[in-house]
This record gives sequence, structure tokens and C-alpha cells, in this order.
Amino acid sequence: MALVLAAPHGTVIAGGNDAGEAQAPACHTGSYRMADGSMLDIGPGTPGALRWRRPDGRTGALALQDDGMWSSTLGWTGRPDGHRLTVEDCEGGEIRFDDVQGRRQPLLQVDTRFQGSGVELSGRLTLPPGEARVPVVVLVHGAERSSAVDTYSLQRELASQGIGVFAYDKRGTGRSGGRYTQNYLVLATDAIHAMREARRLSGERTGWVGYQGGSQGGWVAPLAAMIEPVDFVIVSFGLAVSPIEEDREAIAFDMDRAGFGADVQRKAGEVADATAAIIESDFTEGFDRLDALKAQYGNEPWFRFVRGNFTSYLLSTPEAVVRRDFPALLEGVPAHYDPMPVLSNLDVPQLWILGGQDRDAPPFETLRRLDELGKAGRPITTIVFPQADHGMYEFETDADGERVSTRQPEGYLKAMADFIRQADGNTASD
Repeated sequence: MALVLAAPHGTVIAGGNDAGEAQAPACHTGSYRMADGSMLDIGPGTPGALRWRRPDGRTGALALQDDGMWSSTLGWTGRPDGHRLTVEDCEGGEIRFDDVQGRRQPLLQVDTRFQGSGVELSGRLTLPPGEARVPVVVLVHGAERSSAVDTYSLQRELASQGIGVFAYDKRGTGRSGGRYTQNYLVLATDAIHAMREARRLSGERTGWVGYQGGSQGGWVAPLAAMIEPVDFVIVSFGLAVSPIEEDREAIAFDMDRAGFGADVQRKAGEVADATAAIIESDFTEGFDRLDALKAQYGNEPWFRFVRGNFTSYLLSTPEAVVRRDFPALLEGVPAHYDPMPVLSNLDVPQLWILGGQDRDAPPFETLRRLDELGKAGRPITTIVFPQADHGMYEFETDADGERVSTRQPEGYLKAMADFIRQADGNTASD
């Protein structure tokens, strides 16, 4: 999802790049090369826990046991998967995962504070070891309110693939100053300042540079690249439609997945129109119309399947709470923002990676528009992982019909790394 009201794993207030997980102890966090030649990332999990990740997308939560070992559960399911981590020398970076030894890689990290658009922002550059020039990617956050510097595993995962990475806390989050906003132009300007800081810190090692934007970052990153050109843009589970169109398409996808036909789609469209009117009024008008539709359709079989992006919250939240809380939650969101003028004129290589089961940001109209842009000569590549939901997570469905994330799709990290290296040409080895 590109807005702030929903998150990949069924929690509230998150979005994109594993936001919402706590900072792990510094000596645990790192990219480890295992004795069998494989790579393993250890990073923050829920409070008091860790999370491991493999480049192929497998992941698990790690909980400390009484014997000092860490036991793993599959994805976000809470179900044991049999993996165990032993931290043999935390400060020295020596671990054993199952029966395989591993050593933390000496990635180069520089923490910094820099000026955004009128605010001071906190960032971190992570570089592969050595002196060679490398491509550098700036990670553009989604709508989450947690610290990207603390939680984004892509910092280490891409750096372990030979790519420089700059992550920063968006304004009003983490250790950055300013007031939280979802104004895309303000955020794009901050991203430009982050890119300048990334270039400054990486110095002579800087190869080609670009952005990777997840979820809401899929609107922000292309805008930043249009204002001040870069060499490439990656959009992960983002959209080429407006936030209002996103919600409408998500509701239509709800009805399609539940097996309802054209008549129900029309009725669900009325609900989408009503919630759009409330949002357009800044949550001051339109509640009577939504209440009337709830009374008219609330007992029909399809109504319980209406989820949408923010519509489900408007349907389930008392009007007084919506009026009080929602303007701040969606502060700055341009509901009718049209990304197409930017995308139609953006002439840098773009990789769009989308999930075929994305309920929050359905990819179908976006794919159609991107295809048209490609035919018009824009350098756009698209990849769809058919079984991935928002956040690029595969999932299983529990007994209550809720999706529970299990892993990221195999090939997701590789697709981004390969695209960045291809965009960079021979720069990394110069």
C-alpha cells in the first residue's frame, strides 16, 4: 500500500521495506558470508528479537532461548521452521546458522546528518569493502513512521551484492527533524538532498546513481528523478495511478478475488465513490452517504469482502474518530496526484517490480499504463511476481482467511541488483 493506514503483515501504520521492526543490537546486525559460500543477513526484528534473510527471499524471526541460542519461526507465521542461530562472538562477528559457520562482512558504514528541504535529516551510507567505484542507490521510504536507517535490510543486502546504499529517515521519523508529511513534492525534494549527500559521502567511489522507492516511494522517486536527473529508478510495489484510483482498483480486486460479478462491482464502486468524497473533503463531509450505503448493502454477501486501501478503515471506524484522527494520518497526501505526466517524460532506465496478488496496490492498471509508456519509447522494464502481496511478500492464508507473510519471492533481490549493475555498465570495475 502507498498510504499510511495499512502494512504488509496486518498491522497498522507502516508500509514498505520491513518498516515497524525494532533496532537489533548493533553487534548482531550484519551481512554474513557463510562457510558454504552463501550469504545470510541478520537484522532487527520485533522488540527483543532478530530476523534472518537469505538473498533468495527466505526469512524467519529469531527468538532468544534459555540456552543462549536463537530459534527461528517461518516468515511472520510464528511457526517453527527448525533453523537455529548461535552467536559465537558477537563483537567479532562470528556466528553459526544451523551447522554452518559464518563471519560478518566488513561493510563500510557512515552515519550522517544533512539538510533536507528546511529540516535536518539522518542518513547512513553503506558501501562494499574496497576502493572500487560502485553504483549507489538511495532508498526512498514508503509511508511508514519508523526509522529507515534502523530497519531497512536492503542497506546490507544490496551492499553485499557490490552496491552502495544510502538510507535515511524521512522527515518526522527516526532521528530526522521536521514534521511527518506525505506531500510528494516535499518528500521528493528531501530525496534529492539525500542523493546529494550520498554522492558526497561516496566520493570517488561513486558510479552511476539512482533511487529505489517502495510503495509510496513509487510516486516520490520518479518525481525526484524528474526534478534532478539520475541514472536509474527502481519502483517496488508502487503505482502509476493516483491514491484515489488505487483505492478504487483495490476494491474492484477485492470483489474479483471473492468471485463477484458486474452487478456487485457496480455496488462496490458506489462505496468507493462515497469514501473518495470523504477523503476529498478532508474528512469533513460525506459521512451520511457512506452511512446510507452501509445500511443499504451491509447485509449483502459481498460487503464483508470490501477491503480497499483506506475504505475498510472508513467503514469500520466511528465518524468522530475519523474526523479527529484521519487528517493527521493522511496529512499531505494528494488524493488525485497523477504520476503520468512525470512518467511520460522520465527518460532514465526504470525497473518496476509488482506483486500479482497485491491487495493494497493492485498492479493491473499500472501495468497497462507502463506498457503504453514502453511502446512510446520510455525505457521501462516490468517484472511481476504472481504470488506476491504488497511489500513483495508471498503468503499463506490462515484459518480466519487472513494472509500471513512467509517470505519474499525468489529473484526479487537479484532483479534489483542485476538492474543496478546493468545500469552502471562497467563503472563498478573501473
